[in-house]
Amino acid sequence: MNSTATLASRRFRPGFWTAVFVVTFLAFAIVTVLRFTKGLGAVTNLSDQFPWGLWIGFDLLCGVGLAAGAFTLTAIVHLFNLKRFEPIVRPTLLTGFLGYGFVIVALLLDLGQPWRIWHAMVYWNPHSVMFEVAWCVMLYTTVLALEFSPIVFERFGLHAPARLIHKFITPLVVLGVILSTLHQSSLGTVYLIVPSKLHSLWYSPLLPLHFYISAIGAGIGMVILESYLSKRAFGRHLEMDLLEPLARGMVVALGIYGLMRIQAIYRNHAFGTLLDFGYEGRMFLLEFVMGVILPVVLMSFRRLRSNPDWLVGGAFLAVMGFVMNRLNVSITGMEAASGIRYIPSAMEIIVSVGLVATGMAVFAFAVRNLRIFPEGPVTESQVPEEGA
Repeated sequence: MNSTATLASRRFRPGFWTAVFVVTFLAFAIVTVLRFTKGLGAVTNLSDQFPWGLWIGFDLLCGVGLAAGAFTLTAIVHLFNLKRFEPIVRPTLLTGFLGYGFVIVALLLDLGQPWRIWHAMVYWNPHSVMFEVAWCVMLYTTVLALEFSPIVFERFGLHAPARLIHKFITPLVVLGVILSTLHQSSLGTVYLIVPSKLHSLWYSPLLPLHFYISAIGAGIGMVILESYLSKRAFGRHLEMDLLEPLARGMVVALGIYGLMRIQAIYRNHAFGTLLDFGYEGRMFLLEFVMGVILPVVLMSFRRLRSNPDWLVGGAFLAVMGFVMNRLNVSITGMEAASGIRYIPSAMEIIVSVGLVATGMAVFAFAVRNLRIFPEGPVTESQVPEEGA
């Protein structure tokens, strides 16, 4: 690896993945046009019996949860004053801002009457969980935009407004943590209203806390994955001295979350379902082993956390397990009560893949045009290996 190369020296060159993105985006655009001209029924396999599918389970629940790294990292740096993590705050903020932006796009696609999305701002219904989620998402997206705005101001030499935002950064971070806590948990609260429909392997009166704790664990995993993908795409170094301690935090969050899940299954007398090894039991075991047991066990050893390959592998498992959990709660766990087996249509999958691809493309564009990462030599940072 060239020890003197810098991020700015790596110019954009269209290649294979650019062609893949163009094809994916065109397919996404065509499906979007069909959705808004022909309706939900023309592009999805949703029905009155099963009204929430892939776009809610993946685009919304996973998009919000995986963006949790933003409030976690900003709280670590600005509230706990651990300034050494500051170099990875900007890319995490960008990921969070893009994540929430695309959640809003996904909502517009999924709502039966998207032109009424503004109703939550005028027709207040404080007794509705969805009302709280709508307001928290709107306010937190605004907070993320304000936290990210100094990076844009710097790009255009507008230092006065950037300094003004910096003066209020601590109150903004506090507000962001409060709003994130509210709506991350409220997404779990949504499923408290269906105790007789959600399968006992996933239902719990503590679902809001399950959603909140698991979002922190997966959000940290996403920060590690994002650093690895940036290393591959832009030739940056992997900040092992920062990511290794973050992995310890991921182990703690996932460990607490795993114990809460086991306690919930015990209270629901649902261990018998696992022994039957039926459809729901197999999906739960895959989710729990992949997303909780393996990351916690592997990342408990410092020798593995200090190895870039094992670290990224552990983070990948945590993120995939989180995605499976949200899909299991919103789809797998609801299928038996609805009486139908929901399989997303090809066009639903194209929309979800298109949103992810567009998010990655916008992230790459921002990195090439804004000061997202600190400039510096491209070298591999190593953490001294010690025993477990």
